[in-house]
Amino acid sequence: MADGVRLSDEQRLDWLRLIRSDHIGPRTFRELVNKFGGARAALEALPALARRGGAAGTRICSLEDAERELKAARAASVTLIGLGEPDYPLRLKMIDDAPPLLAVRGDMNVFDRPLVAIVGSRNASAAGSKFAERIARELGDAGYGIVSGLARGIDAAAHRASLLSGTIAVLAGGHERIYPAEHTALLEQIVPNGAGVSEMPLTWEPRARDFPRRNRLISGLSLGVVIVEAARRSGSLITARMAGEQGREVFAVPGSPLDPRAEGTNGLLKQGAILVTSADDVITALEPILGRPPDLPVKEPEWDTPHDAEPADDDRARIISLLGPSPTAIDDIVRLSRTSPAIVRTVLLELELAGRLERHGGALVSLL
Repeated sequence: MADGVRLSDEQRLDWLRLIRSDHIGPRTFRELVNKFGGARAALEALPALARRGGAAGTRICSLEDAERELKAARAASVTLIGLGEPDYPLRLKMIDDAPPLLAVRGDMNVFDRPLVAIVGSRNASAAGSKFAERIARELGDAGYGIVSGLARGIDAAAHRASLLSGTIAVLAGGHERIYPAEHTALLEQIVPNGAGVSEMPLTWEPRARDFPRRNRLISGLSLGVVIVEAARRSGSLITARMAGEQGREVFAVPGSPLDPRAEGTNGLLKQGAILVTSADDVITALEPILGRPPDLPVKEPEWDTPHDAEPADDDRARIISLLGPSPTAIDDIVRLSRTSPAIVRTVLLELELAGRLERHGGALVSLL
């Protein structure tokens, strides 16, 4: 495992309270902790920030609720690993919206293996499922761990073929709300040699919007993503797009142009994805990456470097006037507002905590 600093019990509770409070996602969590120098100070500042953003108030996770979740997690053999702790998966730490706390159940040694994601259609063909099983088994034999989303079809086939070599199921909901419910038994087979991971509360019922969030973790954990079958509007294409944004390799298995389940994968090949007909194609592309340090800088937390920046009323008004429903780059807001990046970040935090701002990939924001 990598070196790192472990959270104290009090810090873990503070982190849990902060990430479970309203309007706070991974990026906002990092901004708050960097601004105030710690989760506890950030929690104390939340009401005032939300009021300045235009909200009457904001729900803050109570200490009792956080203690209850942590106790339930431990009873379910789920460990909450903090970003920057030794057991936190190295490549996941690289993405700009890595979960501050990752809920893991199973054998965490699987994170030490080079990981490859295999995803695809829920309505998989027999040939697609068979190929997913074969490539997962061959990659497992070559020392790779397999990551997927525990969905029906291609995901389930990849998991089942890599039970002995090690596989990671990334959950859209909490550990006590497995989706689909029929794969609860499959997860039980996974955890002895692999792991189930989630960023959601233990009893969280997955919603439609939670699956793209899950997909960024599938790609973020992995060196590359193999898309076996994907229709034109498949969620697997979201995983492929996120993999590209995260600097991961994107692989696609070609299919018949007459099969709508291959429309998405054939489209990926036209866009430059690496063609895959065997596990060797994946291994050949990834071996050079394994032979050098990670391409992306590991974003270590800056928890002890508070940024002191309080915007004046005219700064706030000028920054808000530059925002609208269309996503805008934060760098452009800094340039056009003629204020410091720290001032802009503070105003964006205020708006987000008031439920008025949405963050997008690529450092883009928009008003709700």
